[in-house]
Amino acid sequence: MDLAFVFPGQGSQSVGMGKDLSQRFRSTVEPFYRRANDALGFDIQALMFDGPEGELTLTQNAQPAILLDSVVKFELLTDQLWPEVGAGHSLGEYSALVCAGVIGLEDALRLVHKRGQFMQEAVPVGEGAMVAIMKLDRAKVEEICEQTGAEIANVNGPGQIAISGRYDAVMKAKELAAEQRARAIQLDVSAPFHSSLMQPAEDRLKPEIQGVEFHPPQFPVVATVSGQPEDDPDRLKDLLSEQITAQVRWTDYVETLKARGVTRWVEVGHGEVLTRLIRRVEKGLDALTFDDAFESSA
Repeated sequence: MDLAFVFPGQGSQSVGMGKDLSQRFRSTVEPFYRRANDALGFDIQALMFDGPEGELTLTQNAQPAILLDSVVKFELLTDQLWPEVGAGHSLGEYSALVCAGVIGLEDALRLVHKRGQFMQEAVPVGEGAMVAIMKLDRAKVEEICEQTGAEIANVNGPGQIAISGRYDAVMKAKELAAEQRARAIQLDVSAPFHSSLMQPAEDRLKPEIQGVEFHPPQFPVVATVSGQPEDDPDRLKDLLSEQITAQVRWTDYVETLKARGVTRWVEVGHGEVLTRLIRRVEKGLDALTFDDAFESSA
């Protein structure tokens, strides 16, 4: 095992994503945008290319936009590169599953559109919050969560952990982290993602996932819930159904893939969030953005 493709999650979107590639490789990528528009029933391409930003940032729009952008970039990359394993950050798991041939593009777009809607509706605005805690190790963050009732949502890298939960609990945890000289920043998100408060969304999405046909993957995909590369379609379906409330242990996923022989990572999507996180796990790891990988392999 050598090359891993990694797929970013929510927050990586921005107006103009994919527009340049669409102009350069129109005949290749335009069919994907047409299929997406038809599947969703609205013009996701126009929203991605021209905004407005406020509409693109809405959870139910950002999620299909990010997935579509990753699938288009995967299509362009695989003329030159083919991964031996894939991994996604939260929403990015859906992108990885599409690219591995497990879920059809149209089914996945409809699922993540509903996923965003269900997540937004699970908790009334203002009742939940998320905070990023920097410069504090996982054990100390776990202690703070035990004291306050907040929950760890994402372990993104050494000294970079996001917590989630009820507003009062998360704000108390933020205070306790600051007292330990950590940087604690409230995140500009619309819901307490990857916490037990997302259970209503998970319950609503599960039958939608179970109703979609899953196929054997063309390369294994790391599941958010198990943290391991998986290749059984039925198990992938079950694990994906539990994903919304599960902790995203990104540092652990990178370490797992390293132990299995991965030496190169390519971020298949917009921006460089995962590229930076991988390099934080261990200095010197060979991690490239899509732009760097695409231009060097073209």
